Amino acid sequence: MYFFNIVLTILSFLAFVLPFLAPKLFPLLSVLTLLLPSFLVINLLFFGYWLIQLKKQVILSGIVLLLGITFINKYYKFSSIDLPEESNDFTVMSYNVRLFNLFKWIDKENVGEEIYTFVNEQSPDILCIQEYSSSADIKFRFYNYQYSHKQGNKIKTSQVIFSKFPIVNEGIIELPDSNNSVIFADIRKGKDTIRVYNIHLESIKISPDVTEIEENVESINKQKSQLVFNRISEAFKKQQIQAELISKHKMTCPFPIIICGDMNNSAFSYVYRMIKGNLNDCFEEAGNGFGQTYHFKYYPARIDYIFADKVMQVKSFENFSKFKNSDHYPIMTRLAMVEQ
Repeated sequence: MYFFNIVLTILSFLAFVLPFLAPKLFPLLSVLTLLLPSFLVINLLFFGYWLIQLKKQVILSGIVLLLGITFINKYYKFSSIDLPEESNDFTVMSYNVRLFNLFKWIDKENVGEEIYTFVNEQSPDILCIQEYSSSADIKFRFYNYQYSHKQGNKIKTSQVIFSKFPIVNEGIIELPDSNNSVIFADIRKGKDTIRVYNIHLESIKISPDVTEIEENVESINKQKSQLVFNRISEAFKKQQIQAELISKHKMTCPFPIIICGDMNNSAFSYVYRMIKGNLNDCFEEAGNGFGQTYHFKYYPARIDYIFADKVMQVKSFENFSKFKNSDHYPIMTRLAMVEQ
């Protein structure tokens, strides 16, 4: 048991360090960042196991848990914040709608209409959508302003920023060797101008229901496992390039920044750290529970984010994990500009 505890400790320390190292340097090891929450949970079990027996081995797991405290808020929040609403507040929603179920991934009718109704009821002031499809004929007509960009070869998808406030400038960050993209819009709210980025980074292409694995349990072998690891590590290398482009671009922005979107990576990754920079993670500031944003059968994955400039107060945050009309769940935050 202690041997397994030592192995787990080594893996945990590697996972602690990897967010500070570029995936290009250690692409296969970077996969460990996806497993960090599991490592912390197992370390907690080991801590309890040794503690019950009053054995000194408890120190090892205790050290790991102590060092992992800074990661816990990124994975689970024990209490939320919901400050009173004021007239200068504004809301921001991010949602990967998966083409409004255009290809019937969900065995359900009227998915697009349900998404339209949901967004209309929540009525966010700024709405960032990933994997928008004009073919689904869903029009968010209650927004006066929008900026969109199509990408893809065979299947055309769009990144879209909808706004109730005027858009005074817009643009795109081209991502090399990818069908994904990043768009931005400078939005005028009263006397303030805010830049909103809508991002959709390279997918690691893992089925949310792990169907292939479940249906082929007996045929899983080392070669297939290696293939999955290679696929994830290649995606992480692409995401590193994409994250560095976003980071470089936002450094030149003269306005307060909001970044929304589907990062396709965990909050324990180099990519997360690079894109977040000195912005606030709105889930960390005001969220509750696991903050799950992606329907993964065995794991409460959080891969969609809203980051806000520190000149904005995060007054509430919600992930709508009961609204299952995509493989992602919508997330929304309420913000207010801090008086200077």
